[in-house]
Amino acid sequence: MDIGRRHILGASAAGVAGALGMPPDAARAAPLTSTLGRDATHSGVKPNSPDDQTRALQRAIDEAARANAPLALPPGVYRTGALRLANGSQLIGVRGATTLMFTGGTSLLTSEGADHIGISNLTLAGGGIPLPERRGLVHCLGGRDLRIVHCEITGSGRNGIWLENAAGEICGNIIEKTATTAIVSFDALGLTVARNTILDANDNGIEILRTAIGDDGSIVTGNRIEHIKAGPGGSGQHGNAINAFRAGNVIVSGNRISDCDYSAVRGNSASNIQITGNSVSGVREVALYSEFAFEGAVIANNTVDGAAVGVSVCNFNEGGRLAVVQGNIIRNLLPKRPIGTAPDDDAGIGIYVEADTSVIGNVIENAPSFGIVAGWGKYLRDVAITGNIIRKTFIGIGVSVVDGAGTALVGNNVISDAPRGAVVGLDHARPMTPDLAADGAAKYAQVAIGTNLVR
Repeated sequence: MDIGRRHILGASAAGVAGALGMPPDAARAAPLTSTLGRDATHSGVKPNSPDDQTRALQRAIDEAARANAPLALPPGVYRTGALRLANGSQLIGVRGATTLMFTGGTSLLTSEGADHIGISNLTLAGGGIPLPERRGLVHCLGGRDLRIVHCEITGSGRNGIWLENAAGEICGNIIEKTATTAIVSFDALGLTVARNTILDANDNGIEILRTAIGDDGSIVTGNRIEHIKAGPGGSGQHGNAINAFRAGNVIVSGNRISDCDYSAVRGNSASNIQITGNSVSGVREVALYSEFAFEGAVIANNTVDGAAVGVSVCNFNEGGRLAVVQGNIIRNLLPKRPIGTAPDDDAGIGIYVEADTSVIGNVIENAPSFGIVAGWGKYLRDVAITGNIIRKTFIGIGVSVVDGAGTALVGNNVISDAPRGAVVGLDHARPMTPDLAADGAAKYAQVAIGTNLVR
């Protein structure tokens, strides 16, 4: 006899229902919350009540944590002030149907030194109520195995999520209409930020920060980040989709980023950063940045469509060095940077590098100033520019040739439609030579120009 899997499952459900003394249909109709953990309404919590539920919710959270059980919040709106999460607290709602509506306090959900915190399938509505400095609507200080997943966090009056010394995952959330930054992490202990949608932040999208330069190792991957404003102003501290500051060994990969006042990804003093496979459009300063005191950066296989500068690997004067810029498509660059940047900062450049860097296999098109620039005055050392395709730019490749500048190799590139020259020597941003790729051009000892195809 052929017994299908469906019959076995049906028989199993009937058997369980029979053992519990109820019909199979009743078993299938059991509320979802009854299978998840303790029902918050059994502790006196009232969904959709006009009354404040803070005291009842806090009691339910504490009771569930003591019992090592999740706390299930049925569909509805719960008006509440500040709530504290204990070790092992797990809050579970019904996605899109369970809302905690913030009525005031320093944060909506706070934990301190608590491990195994879980927050899932909840809408956390901040209502635009202002929070103190360095606070988030969700605020977690210390703790291992933190999980914030499949939540909607909206209208925070400061930051969306603020973490310090935390390890865990922030995954699959929607964070929107944030007064400052959607996600802030200080001194992470092993953090993954993945597959979140971040919209309409007024400072930065994601910040991976450390109080001092050191290993961080956070992974930021698969996020969609759009409409990031530099609300506080500044010259690049704000208005970035992803900002890694002093954080070493951070991986930023596979993110979709658009409409940012400043950078898509900004690594500041972040050694061994990997910026790979991101799709970027409509940013208004440097799209992909590795700057200041860093050693080691890989910027590879990204697409940039619309930015003032596509890639910048800079600040050799501050110790910034050692990078690979490979396989990127960069096009449609802007002639100006945003208001607030230094007045001598150039724009319309595909790739800018300074020290100990290989620039290989990139495609650059429609750059009003330069396809690639190597060096700033004397700040140039050991740069190789090979195998790139550069089209429709005023100057194809600019190389610093001032006294004290270091060595650069330029060879096997395809350069077309560069009216001022395929390869031109620079004094900072000022062209000072004819086309060095032309037959019979002057030679500079520190610049080796190989075979390039110029059209």
